[in-house]
Amino acid sequence: MEEKALTNSEWYVMDCLWAKSPMTVMELVTALEQRICWAKSTTITTLHRMEEKGLIRCEIVGRTRRYYPVLEQDKARRQETRSFLERVYQGSVGLMVSAMTQDRALSREEIDELYDILRRAEEEGS
Repeated sequence: MEEKALTNSEWYVMDCLWAKSPMTVMELVTALEQRICWAKSTTITTLHRMEEKGLIRCEIVGRTRRYYPVLEQDKARRQETRSFLERVYQGSVGLMVSAMTQDRALSREEIDELYDILRRAEEEGS
């Protein structure tokens, strides 16, 4: 599968499927209608496009179509993070964290978590 960032619409569908899988068309229609006010036709069109892209797969049991995620959630998050860093911060984690600290967007707990992540990364790199 080609590594391409998910669209916002694809994230909505994938979030549903990562939370509960498989889901039928009608389960997805209901979930997406409640979450983002999509019509049934929008959900179905999006599902077809995502299936063509290889992001999800469909299993037909009788008259029921059941959808499963193909793209793993962790892989999608890593791809999205890399894309975001490249677009917004020229690939620099330091610039991103600096911007967040200037806006005071990090709580004490988040700062402690960052320290823990950096310590683990340093230990794994040694």
